[in-house]
Amino acid sequence: MMDRADIVVLGTFVADLAFKAERLPVVGETLLGRGFAMGPGGKGSNQVIAAARAGASAAMITRIGRDAFGTMALQAWSRDGVNTSHVLTDDAAPTGAAFIFVSSETGDNAIIVESGAAANLSPADVRAAQQLIGGAKVFVTQFEQPIDAAIEGLRLARSQGVTTVLNPAPALPVDNAIYAHCDFVTPNETEAATLSGIDTGTDEGALRAAAKLVERGARNALITLGAKGALLHGEAGTHLVPAFRVDNVVDTTGAGDAFNGGFAVAIAEGRAPVDAVRFGAAVAALSVQKPGTAPSMPTRAEIDSFLRDNG
Repeated sequence: MMDRADIVVLGTFVADLAFKAERLPVVGETLLGRGFAMGPGGKGSNQVIAAARAGASAAMITRIGRDAFGTMALQAWSRDGVNTSHVLTDDAAPTGAAFIFVSSETGDNAIIVESGAAANLSPADVRAAQQLIGGAKVFVTQFEQPIDAAIEGLRLARSQGVTTVLNPAPALPVDNAIYAHCDFVTPNETEAATLSGIDTGTDEGALRAAAKLVERGARNALITLGAKGALLHGEAGTHLVPAFRVDNVVDTTGAGDAFNGGFAVAIAEGRAPVDAVRFGAAVAALSVQKPGTAPSMPTRAEIDSFLRDNG
């Protein structure tokens, strides 16, 4: 039974090193910070922890280094019951790390990511997890690890009837062939603009960008639009799902990962896509009210309570 999970995530773990300051320094300048925090991060890891906390059995496929940050990763997953049977330890590379600037004025962020050992993830590593992937209900991946590994994971999952979610972040130019393996492509508005070449600043632009991704072969495009909500377009119809109102935004880092993890859980539970978007939006709304990425992911009890209160 060990090699089984409802949600399988292929992606990276990075140690998040978050610095709070009024602004970013210019080259050659040193600024005094307003705070520092270190914790578990990486899109894949954040998404798998979000899914586990939201009530799913979840598994991670990645590579980490044999170092302190790698130990942090294993401890973080262990705390939330994440299956790590396909987490490989790489003796030749460090565990990934991210520099995160958080504005003390607005809570907005700017990030530099180094994937470390996860940059060595290969299609062969993914094929070694074929049984785990095939037994899942939903497979999720992103672009922080090599794209050929992501494509192999999506292909394997799709060929075994598993629902596939591609969170194309960071946005990179990709061959259209990848979209054929995707049930849901989930860029934010910036990533959607990069991938489609269409300005997503207006509702009409966002819909045109979504249509372009569907035209390229995705079954559905799901564009997250921050405070405006999320746009779902494709086989599931066209729906603009409003975001939940949040008055006390503390830190938006990881909100997209919270959304993707929550969305995957709701799809795995058999909810209609539009309901799954709403569930994902609730997870994201709760996450921005706490600092950090993985540490801010809400529990299932918190999500259910929030949805009842905001019905």
